[in-house]
Amino acid sequence: MTAALKPTPRRPLLIAIAGGSASVKSYLAEQIARALPRKVARFSLDDFYFDRSHLSAQRRARINFDHPRAIDWKSIVRAVESLRSGHPAQIPCYDFTTHCRRLDRKQIVPRPYVVVEGLWPFHSPKLRRLFDLCVYLECDARIRLQRRMARDLATRGRTKSSIRVQFQTAVEPMHRRHVAPQAERADIVLRQTWGKAEVQFLVASMRVLARGSQT
Repeated sequence: MTAALKPTPRRPLLIAIAGGSASVKSYLAEQIARALPRKVARFSLDDFYFDRSHLSAQRRARINFDHPRAIDWKSIVRAVESLRSGHPAQIPCYDFTTHCRRLDRKQIVPRPYVVVEGLWPFHSPKLRRLFDLCVYLECDARIRLQRRMARDLATRGRTKSSIRVQFQTAVEPMHRRHVAPQAERADIVLRQTWGKAEVQFLVASMRVLARGSQT
């Protein structure tokens, strides 16, 4: 009699969603999670901004948060590597009103699909190599500014003038330099008019890749 072999644990499929500020990356990640109930773990690159609690409020306000160097890349790579290997990852919690990390952390448990969204998930070659599928969202600057205005007024205690000035002096220049070039590295590019059909196509592509990774 031969001993029964234990099934090899399936490695999660890792999907990255990149795009400019207010290009509805989080919304797309949510739509994917709804299409694949209980099979998707997701988090944002935004969680990995460096803690700025040691700086004065004035100095924090002068930081360019739209430049990739504002992100703790070592920690994000470590978290994605842990999930890719089938282990939970500890994710920091960031407070955008104070530009500081909160004391609490959240644990992400690997599921069949892990979705990471943010401004620059393809920026770091080391991080980019960990993803099985890279998706880029194209969206006109005027639309992104309108969405960012609504969001920041409602949730981040900003004024219209400060939002507009930051968008023109930091957000868009950094978008052209660091965000938009990622479209060339994407496996799938979704235009700003994407909808249900595109989400279905993306989810179908993920399922095909998942089946391929199991063979």
